[in-house]
Amino acid sequence: MTDATRDYLVLGAGPAGLQLAALMEAGGDDYLVLERAAAPGAFFARYPRHRTLISINKPRTGSEDPELNLRLDWNSLLSADPALRFTRYSDRYFPDADDLLRYLADFAEPLKDKIRYNADVVRVERADHGFTLTDGSGREYRGRRLIVATGVSKPYTAPIPGIELAENYADISTDPKDYWDQRVLIIGKGNSAFETADALMETTALIHVAGPSPVRFAWRTHYVGHLRAVNNNFLDTYQLKSANAVLDGTVRGIERDGDGFRVAFAFSRVNEVVKELRYDRVIACTGFAFDAGIFAGAARPELTIRDRFPRQTPAFESATVPGLYVAGTLSQERDFKRSTNGFIHGFRYAVRALHKILRQRYADEPWPATPVEKDAITDAIIARVNRSSGLWQQFGVLADVVTVDGEQAGYHEEVPVAYHLEGGLGAHRDAFVVTLEYGPDHDAVDPFDIEVSRISQDTPGQAHDAAYLHPVVRHYRDGALTGTHHLAENLENRWDRPDVHREPLRAFIAAMVAP
Repeated sequence: MTDATRDYLVLGAGPAGLQLAALMEAGGDDYLVLERAAAPGAFFARYPRHRTLISINKPRTGSEDPELNLRLDWNSLLSADPALRFTRYSDRYFPDADDLLRYLADFAEPLKDKIRYNADVVRVERADHGFTLTDGSGREYRGRRLIVATGVSKPYTAPIPGIELAENYADISTDPKDYWDQRVLIIGKGNSAFETADALMETTALIHVAGPSPVRFAWRTHYVGHLRAVNNNFLDTYQLKSANAVLDGTVRGIERDGDGFRVAFAFSRVNEVVKELRYDRVIACTGFAFDAGIFAGAARPELTIRDRFPRQTPAFESATVPGLYVAGTLSQERDFKRSTNGFIHGFRYAVRALHKILRQRYADEPWPATPVEKDAITDAIIARVNRSSGLWQQFGVLADVVTVDGEQAGYHEEVPVAYHLEGGLGAHRDAFVVTLEYGPDHDAVDPFDIEVSRISQDTPGQAHDAAYLHPVVRHYRDGALTGTHHLAENLENRWDRPDVHREPLRAFIAAMVAP
């Protein structure tokens, strides 16, 4: 059986697929979502394994502004319906994954006629009409364009001899009693590794967490995928010499040793000295990757970053398969370990940008722009940076772009920076690109060093030295960068003081658009 050809097929009904479906539904697009599971958000039915999300949820903010509140709500999808806010589903700062499943089910309910559940796609092929997808029952679905929103669904296998002997984070028991008095090696230094270590350290004899890279803390790098404080109780037990340890180095091999395992480990801090260590269990917590197994022939996208993601253009399109786009976690190839495309609170805005790009390309619909008087550009920018959630969450990746042609100016919201720079909004004589950004060396700065904060806090002349999040406005003339202005950072993230923020910005804009 073959379905009618759609303009868009969306593969996956996780958060990204649902976000795109909601936007397409509102836009009147011809689309169908295919989901292999019987319900939306199937990834979260299993992950995280110990069921506590690290995406924050803050129902009480002291503000009634829904846009501003999204800065502290990392689980909601974008919707005009106030009932479809995740903050109504849990009061916990770090909520349970089951609450997210309930939320996604409710979000999907109005879209159910456009979602085909239990459609386990086993093959994706190119065709004259675009793409043909075939499910396990032999049913075919045809689409002129394909948007892949499947996420990173396949555990990433590290290239370690004997890694097949290890248990994987995807399959381990989550009952701490199953690890009673055992020596456990956890390979990996991300959140899944430390989540597991924290959950098991009360019942194990000892735990070693091992990997070649040093532990990187989200509070220092500002990348929320690095180790979060909620998962690092284990580090106390290491630094206070309570049997557990973090090992810096490389696992050279894993072999069976009776009822346990013998692991060859090369320590990076002592000139690659190799020691043999014995454990009762070895657990691999080495992350996830895109599963490209269903893509055949010319439909198979080129992969990058250790084959974990499809390589993409600034428009979220496959670099090698025209008409194939990605949405959601897969789009983090664009800002890998720098910003937030790998997480709901980031990719919800990237998906909205993708929808605008699709409307530009296939519906001849220009990027929405609000007319602005030239002398009101400063006020428009100040208003946006003080309440925008999209710029806040997608720091350095999404920008508001103010284009100026003669006496006409247009304010375009949340444009991917790279997409604008390659001409996505067309040619304009003057353009101001507005982002929120951390300082270029922010991850090398001690965030608790009061001298660093004192230097740039509310100080216009030193704003370019700010390490913390602050607005940056760049001016381009005929596509070439001609000037950059930093607004001084502020403790409460309010960039609206007349002398510190408004007037320096107004002077910069006036100088840049002068004949």
